[in-house]
Amino acid sequence: MMAMSDKKRVLILTADAGFGHRSAANAISAALLERHGEQCQGEIVNPLDDDRLPNILRRQQADYDRIVTELPEVYQLGYQLGEIRVTSSIAERALIVVLYETLRDHVRRCQPHAIVNTYPLYQAPLGAVFATTKNYIPLLTIVTDLATVHRLWFHSAIDHCLVPTDAVRDLALKAGISPEKIVITGIPVHPRLAQETRPPAALRAELGWRQELTTVLAVGSRRVKHLDEVLDLLNHSGLPIQLAVVAGGDERLYSQFQATEWHLPTHVYNFVQDLPTLMHAADLIICKAGGLIVTESLACGLPLLLIAVLPGQEVGNAEYVVRGGAGELAQKPVDALQILFHWLDRGGQLLAQRAENARRLGRPNAAYDVAELAWQAAERGPQTRAARSILGRSGLIKFLNRHAVPWQEKRGLGRREL
Repeated sequence: MMAMSDKKRVLILTADAGFGHRSAANAISAALLERHGEQCQGEIVNPLDDDRLPNILRRQQADYDRIVTELPEVYQLGYQLGEIRVTSSIAERALIVVLYETLRDHVRRCQPHAIVNTYPLYQAPLGAVFATTKNYIPLLTIVTDLATVHRLWFHSAIDHCLVPTDAVRDLALKAGISPEKIVITGIPVHPRLAQETRPPAALRAELGWRQELTTVLAVGSRRVKHLDEVLDLLNHSGLPIQLAVVAGGDERLYSQFQATEWHLPTHVYNFVQDLPTLMHAADLIICKAGGLIVTESLACGLPLLLIAVLPGQEVGNAEYVVRGGAGELAQKPVDALQILFHWLDRGGQLLAQRAENARRLGRPNAAYDVAELAWQAAERGPQTRAARSILGRSGLIKFLNRHAVPWQEKRGLGRREL
């Protein structure tokens, strides 16, 4: 057994704005442990939890749900402004000022052999940390949206830009990332999703569902509008289906579903820890176009009936699903009912086609692919080389000093504050 101090260390950076970034980090950590646990240890850290950060940055995680649901136009405007090169450059410099100390401290404490990043705000500050020391830790960034991607994801500090699709690869190239740095891996999903091999009927029996009925999994949350209206239509449709309804932790929605008089076999859940098991047991899913749920559904070969699309990256997710033939977008609740009728017509021929297309698009082994690249990077370890910051090392140091961001050596420490 290798001593803990001798293991390669991989620092996995994430955030809790939505579920996708944390889920990707957990998936990568689990895959690393499974494949290289004897020689490698992964640590997941959310830098935005640092109390030293400005409230506006720390609170963006807690406020994410409220902003995207109550102020979608504001969210969309901020997203679009970030796509402008000049605005993006200004944002990166601001992020260096705000996040430099936090990321410096995590790097100093963990002393990682490689860093895996699942959130777009950390790359510019990490690049500054690397440049001030001339010590470059291999940095792998995992883009967690399928098509519409914020420009901040693409930064010169990264060694590997791991993207989900050809469309995002093209965006990375357009943003100036070298082709040799870009790898299409898919978005990591938890390894247990790929490990589930039991047939749907067996899973349904274990869950207490009817085995012979076409099963519709409906997943809601505070961010999924009109799910209750869609389910009311299905409940009175007379279709030979059963429903598995997940409220996603929304207590109001859960109470509403519990109080509903269901005319179809229906199983209601509030929040589930193992949604992929329910996915494997279902025939299709009704949900919004979030990066995580779309990725997991495709990895399970599950057709998607999308009923909500938030402005920004989810627009691209929905387009990717529809263009790939793995699902459809219902603009209104009644559209969802019509789509489902079409899918089930003629013995479910269209539903079977959608499922085949979903399997084609899905990448259930993405976490293993990312973990292998992270392990290879950790084996290479940090390198000393000249700064490649746009500002240059001296310009970057002047920039940090001007904004009173500590970076320099302190006497008695024997090394830099990094």
